[in-house]
Amino acid sequence: MSGEEFVPLSLTPLLIGIFAAIACALPGNFLLLRRQALIGDAISHVVLPGIVVAFLATGMIAAWPMMLGAAGAAVVAVILIEAIRRLGKIEPGAAMGVVFTAMFAGGVLLLEQSDTSSVHLDVEHALFGNLESLIWLDAIGWSSLWDIKALRGLPVELPRIAIALVGVSLFTIVFWRPLKLSTFDEGFAQTLGIRTNLLGLALVITAAIAAVAAFDAVGSIIVIAMFICPPAAARLMTNRLEHQIGWSVVFAIISAVLGYVLAGYGPLWLGAQNAVSAAGMIATVSGLILTLTAFFGPCRTRIGAPVEG
Repeated sequence: MSGEEFVPLSLTPLLIGIFAAIACALPGNFLLLRRQALIGDAISHVVLPGIVVAFLATGMIAAWPMMLGAAGAAVVAVILIEAIRRLGKIEPGAAMGVVFTAMFAGGVLLLEQSDTSSVHLDVEHALFGNLESLIWLDAIGWSSLWDIKALRGLPVELPRIAIALVGVSLFTIVFWRPLKLSTFDEGFAQTLGIRTNLLGLALVITAAIAAVAAFDAVGSIIVIAMFICPPAAARLMTNRLEHQIGWSVVFAIISAVLGYVLAGYGPLWLGAQNAVSAAGMIATVSGLILTLTAFFGPCRTRIGAPVEG
């Protein structure tokens, strides 16, 4: 494929897929190590009612209302999970399952009962996103990358997820030491004056921001997969936290690139006529990578061993 075809048709969807995968994988590492991986799944579900409520309140789909709605929904979900866990005295996984399924179902009902078709906000859009349609119509080739006029025509999802990725990265860098200490030894972190409850809430809200930034473009399927699969595969490759973060980023990039290519060209190579969902294929590739590391990863026989900081 020449630059005249690749840049307008495939460059922006590919970059959005890569940025979304990395933005979800970074907080996913800490959620996984805290044995809260299901929270990533919960976040990807609870952002839906938050987004719908934000749209119904403002009448428009814009980055900040959506992110505030998603963050608010994430906070409500965390409070409900903790309340159900404490009052009902049930294990956290069951509490998370109750909350995120109930809130996601509520979001679906809101979508079905509200007039959102005119703004392309529907159940199918929420699940699969619209990654394939995010083409750069104003681009004519690689020269468009430094053409100010052409850059103004970039899909808004690209700068949105890029900003979210920068924010998630800065949060990870700035709070690296408190995150690491509270993840591995919460009691010791508290003796050092680290407010672990607030830090945990900040981690959840950061994950929610990454989820909602990716939600409109790639849907909940990629969000769910990227919160869990790259970090879990990385955990099977190493017992060092820094290396795990690096491996998760590599696996996220491979999943996005390979999944996007296979979605577009895989069926053609097999003799079919139509492409398949890019979001679904990216999630499938991330699952295959996790499967391979489960069989061949160097730390697969030491999965219970503590991660080194």
